[in-house]
Amino acid sequence: MTDVGTVRLTTAQAIIRYLDAQFIEIDGVEWRLCGGGFGIFGHGNVTCLGEALYDHRDTLPLYRGQNEQGMGFAAAGYAKQWLRRRFMFCTASAGPGTANLLTAAALAHANRLPMLMLCGDTFITRLPDPVLQQLEHFGDPTFGVNDAFKPVSRYWDRITHPAQIIQSLPNAIATMLDPADCGPAFLGLPQDVQGWAYDYPTAMFERKVHRIRRQAPDIAEVAEAVAALRTARRPMIIAGGGVQYSGAVAELTAFAEAHNIPVVETIAGRANMLDTHPLNIGPIGVTGSDSANAVAEKADVILSVGCRLQDFTTGSWTAFARDAQIIGLNAGRHDAGKHRSLPVVGDARLGLAALTDAMTGYAAPPDWTKFAQDVRAKWTAYVAGNVAPGNRPNSYAQAIGAVNAACDPRDRVVAAAGGLPAEVTANWRTLDVGTVDVEFGFSCMGYEIAGAWGARIAQAEREPDADTITFCGDGSYLLMNSDIYSSVLTRKKLIVLVLDNGGFAVINKLQNNTGNESFNNLLSDAPTIPKAFAIDFEAHAAAMGATAETVENAADLGAAFQRAKASDKTYVICMKVDAFEGWTTEGHTWWEVGTPHITDNARVAAAHTDQEASRSKQRKGV
Repeated sequence: MTDVGTVRLTTAQAIIRYLDAQFIEIDGVEWRLCGGGFGIFGHGNVTCLGEALYDHRDTLPLYRGQNEQGMGFAAAGYAKQWLRRRFMFCTASAGPGTANLLTAAALAHANRLPMLMLCGDTFITRLPDPVLQQLEHFGDPTFGVNDAFKPVSRYWDRITHPAQIIQSLPNAIATMLDPADCGPAFLGLPQDVQGWAYDYPTAMFERKVHRIRRQAPDIAEVAEAVAALRTARRPMIIAGGGVQYSGAVAELTAFAEAHNIPVVETIAGRANMLDTHPLNIGPIGVTGSDSANAVAEKADVILSVGCRLQDFTTGSWTAFARDAQIIGLNAGRHDAGKHRSLPVVGDARLGLAALTDAMTGYAAPPDWTKFAQDVRAKWTAYVAGNVAPGNRPNSYAQAIGAVNAACDPRDRVVAAAGGLPAEVTANWRTLDVGTVDVEFGFSCMGYEIAGAWGARIAQAEREPDADTITFCGDGSYLLMNSDIYSSVLTRKKLIVLVLDNGGFAVINKLQNNTGNESFNNLLSDAPTIPKAFAIDFEAHAAAMGATAETVENAADLGAAFQRAKASDKTYVICMKVDAFEGWTTEGHTWWEVGTPHITDNARVAAAHTDQEASRSKQRKGV
């Protein structure tokens, strides 16, 4: 019997040594699977995990965060830039440090993004309990802050013995790399267990090369989907974010071209096709385009590829004809079968190849494709007018248009919360595939700058000459701006557009559209603010080391953007936009929001009646 060698390490040392030995093959090149991490140290992680990380600081670079939530957003932005093929870890101390990661974990979970959380926990022995920052549950001493991560983690474990990581670490990585189950993994690391030693098998730390699994779809499911597609008189393809994660952009385009089928994009699927492609009919849904929504309303067979069909895509399930047949090609079983879809569970690239082989000779009727292209031409003309500067109040769309006209094709654009995701989705004209990150899975304020920082770290590893551009409203900036400082310190340049509309203007718009008075969204309408004043965002950004300037209008923004492109460090451009005028008014589907069924306000009552008028179009999911 061969003697198995061992090496004595602490739990923390073994975790970091294991991560250091994991690699992944991407397009024939091997990369370290974990790109490093984001960390803020405290008593719950500095003495043991910090000691282990120090010895691997050259191969697993540790970026010092300013806020744990921002660290999680940065890890998500990194993973998205790498199309889920590489991840970063986040380490936080026990108690509030770890609790600050909760929102970022939810964002990664909603967006199906890999992120490894290595978080301090209370002592397993309980000898010093209650310790600093420990929450005591008198009826369950095992229950703590870290248990709150169970609903927002795809894999969760609390390490109570050093040997457990022999199974737990491979399981966490397998989850993060699985196309169907991809999402955040959480390891709770009690402060004593981190430092306990164990004789680990040396084989555990041998160099391992991972590859992303591609699941071939079931032959019978493909046949059923093909039978439905061949009957289609008005077929449509919905291209979701899963197309890019599968590396199936070329296959999607070839399939659409071979069969002359119009393609619409989800928010996560923006930049699957170039803006100028004749079969790209535009973004669909609540923040979509008149063209895509007109096609969706008439389509009789809909092939959904890599899409989770959330309400902004489906118009709360009113965007499609109620008798339209959906085919769900998705690596995730849960997503593939939504709303009576014919499921094709499998990899998008392999699934499209299987459909292509069986669809020879079929093409969509020419009049259907011409209809789609005609409505797209009208939408293109609308966008051109919407983004053009002119004698009207400053708008998000104008700022988007100015940047779009001046950026390079491989520059990456980031947006997340408020009105900007809708405006970017509707108005951005894709110059190259895979260059748009609109985080609307969790629609999370604060992702704009932190997520862009993480994206830039990833971008610099393969495309150092491209820029990462982030659109940020004043509300999101005020919520989380400290990673401007992080980007300056780490020399990971960002171009940040701060568009100030004096508060939470998009929610004010929703408030007004449902008959309510402006209340507590705009600074000018907050009842506890006697007198609002303008914030000097330029001075604030400059105080964090960025170059910053303020422009008066979109016409000046283009020149400022060129200065930002030429700069070698983070550059912040500030511009005021109107809170009431200049919104993109076309392209929206119905969106279900809860409105009062009983009210003394006549305008609210009328808005409720109007809101409910479209409910008859809603698919009931059966």
